[in-house]
Amino acid sequence: MTTTRRDTDAIRTLQGLADPRSSVRLRAAMAAGTAPDPGFVDTLVERCAIEPEFFVRDMLTWALTRHPVSVTLPRLLRDVRSERAQARSQALHTLSKIGDRRAWPAITPALLSDADDEVARSAWRAAVVLVPEGEEPDLAAVLATQLGRGERETQLSLSRALVALGEAALPTLRAATAARDRRVRAHAIATERLLRDPDAGMEFAIDEAKRVVVLGEAGQEGH
Repeated sequence: MTTTRRDTDAIRTLQGLADPRSSVRLRAAMAAGTAPDPGFVDTLVERCAIEPEFFVRDMLTWALTRHPVSVTLPRLLRDVRSERAQARSQALHTLSKIGDRRAWPAITPALLSDADDEVARSAWRAAVVLVPEGEEPDLAAVLATQLGRGERETQLSLSRALVALGEAALPTLRAATAARDRRVRAHAIATERLLRDPDAGMEFAIDEAKRVVVLGEAGQEGH
């Protein structure tokens, strides 16, 4: 392929990423990953921050994983600190897919407790992928501060992150089962059960944990 042809294709790809039609953006993101070019990285990351379609965002992330980490990592780390929630969330999601542990220092307690649920969920997923060996108990302790947070999907994401840490999460979860907050207790009990029996299913574990908490409170009131 001649230089002129490559340049023309690159321009077409960059223009496609900004097209109002999601199908065109999807094809452009696929093209950017199929024929990686460092010149695409800034536009791919910028598009991640504003892209409304899930499937296009997923393809943008795939395209970024096809580029050299030396180019993508610094750019993604900037977006992790963005004021735009989607930029933070997508940057974290992409970092979890790349899996380069040099990104670990960027996974701060502030991100793990971000007020935006999607950002926090992305941070939890990235954290369990990037955590250095030996630091899992410390990460579990930070994640446990979010027990009881949000609706079921958010709780499922946190439970999966804690379960991914394995035995390192057990002491923290056991401590949380005695928390004063009913939601925290139920979430901790459900997560501990899921860790011990992954086949149980999170929906079942949460429902069972709620019953345990209610029965325990009823027993205390009876005394």
